[in-house]
Amino acid sequence: MKTNCERCGRDLLPAGPAFICSYECTWCRECATGFEFRCPNCGGELLARPRRTPELPEPVPGGDYA
Repeated sequence: MKTNCERCGRDLLPAGPAFICSYECTWCRECATGFEFRCPNCGGELLARPRRTPELPEPVPGGDYA
């Protein structure tokens, strides 16, 4: 996960709001709003970045976490 907005450099906390495109360009809420939720790099839609859980879950037998 990227830790800073690619436009303004604002710190982006793992549990805080951030927006990404399908190429994982990463933006803060204010910049994403200013871009009308369109990535200025690729033109793709900006969506809320998923938040990570504090710990990985226990592996599922036969599952793949790669």
